[in-house]
Amino acid sequence: MTEPIFPVELKDQVALVTGASRGIGREVALQLARCGAAVACVARNQELLNQLVEQIQQEGGQAHAWTVDVTNTEQVNQVVDEVVQRWQRLDILVNNAGITRDTLIPRMQDQQWDEVIATNLRGTFLFTRAATRPMMQRRYGRIINISSVSGLRGNKGQSNYSASKAGVIGFTRSVAMELAGRNITVNAVAPGFIETDMTAALGPTFKDEVKKRVPARRLGQVEDVAACVLFLASPAASYITGQVLAVDGGMSVGI
Repeated sequence: MTEPIFPVELKDQVALVTGASRGIGREVALQLARCGAAVACVARNQELLNQLVEQIQQEGGQAHAWTVDVTNTEQVNQVVDEVVQRWQRLDILVNNAGITRDTLIPRMQDQQWDEVIATNLRGTFLFTRAATRPMMQRRYGRIINISSVSGLRGNKGQSNYSASKAGVIGFTRSVAMELAGRNITVNAVAPGFIETDMTAALGPTFKDEVKKRVPARRLGQVEDVAACVLFLASPAASYITGQVLAVDGGMSVGI
């Protein structure tokens, strides 16, 4: 098994990661598996999910793929039930699935607003609600929601995305208060500009401009985010709940 980037012991635990087919979600799933967790990999792209599961299995880990529309209540409830049936437990939930439909507010269509809110916020709600049932039965759980620096400070052309990610933060804090007495922690990670397929498509000029806005003068890596998720999923973070950890090279300093 390949060594994880952050040494956390998660043997015999079960994790579910949404949006696991690429980018941050893929790296999080890989790293959780490398720490010993069995990983339920959830996304819409079956081919990419199969590639991820194959890599995890080749490295000696356990994983299974589910194609799911995170906005669909029945599909979400079904996959959580199947994960629990397969492994008899669910310990860690990472709500990472997210989309963008960027445009300035005068030109934003209803569909662009609704799709982003549905995937980024409703999807987080549906999976959290479904996962709390097996977690409450075992009186243990780690829920990590992937928000964004855009949810902390806003961003031009991203009113829908920023609203959804700010909603994730409010949701995280509220649910953390509800579940703290059941030994279930709920935290958020707010990435800044991270090197992914999405940012690669924006071109070098855009990335150079972004770097000027980041105090660290570089874009983050998916490993930077995954390391924070591993920590929050670990026993070492048992007294941390309702918090937002910004992984943004200093962009949100002073907010």
